[in-house]
Amino acid sequence: SHYNDCSICMYVFLYLPSIYDWPGYSLDLFTYPEHYHDDIENIYIPHGVIMNRTERLAHYIMDDFRDDNIMVLCVLKGGYKFCADLVEFIKILGRNSNKYLETRVEFIRLKSYLNDQSTEDLHIIGCQDLSFLRGKSVLIVEAIVDTGKTMKALLKHVETFEPKMVKVAGLLVKRLPNMAESLTDYVGFEIPNRFVVGYALDYNEYFRDLNHICVLSRTGKMKYKI
Repeated sequence: SHYNDCSICMYVFLYLPSIYDWPGYSLDLFTYPEHYHDDIENIYIPHGVIMNRTERLAHYIMDDFRDDNIMVLCVLKGGYKFCADLVEFIKILGRNSNKYLETRVEFIRLKSYLNDQSTEDLHIIGCQDLSFLRGKSVLIVEAIVDTGKTMKALLKHVETFEPKMVKVAGLLVKRLPNMAESLTDYVGFEIPNRFVVGYALDYNEYFRDLNHICVLSRTGKMKYKI
């Protein structure tokens, strides 16, 4: 069960790469779609750094899953780039070693945001029957975990299908004052409570074409608000 490992998760959470006070890079230092110039404050995590950290997470996952094949459950839409890159790194590591893990990817879409605010309501869109997870070693891949309410609800739903094991990989985890525990086993970066976009993370379906992770500006919030 995932919840039996929470004490270990919290230990890892305290020592993961933190960019809590990081002001970000100037927009002048990197290339990005120019039409977003006024809509983002800075380049928070460059694409190359994302890729290198993702490769390291793939090493951790390979070590933990050992000889178990991995049933990857990718949370759309924000998680698709992170998931694709993570799975590709796992495959590359397998090809370059004597330890090959078969990976099968399935997709689930969740909706819990209105503009830049996380809501209490979790909507599972698309595949709700996850009976194919029964007896499998499952890796849930999500781009960002903030309040943890969405992930907690998803884990509860997944556990009803009796998987052998469930682990969670999140590229970004927001450190919030009321966060009591981390539900994420593999974390890319810990970030402050700021709304970030890029690398498939969106704001009302905009900014998915950014390769870097950037902080959304006030101008951007107002321009694309619904």
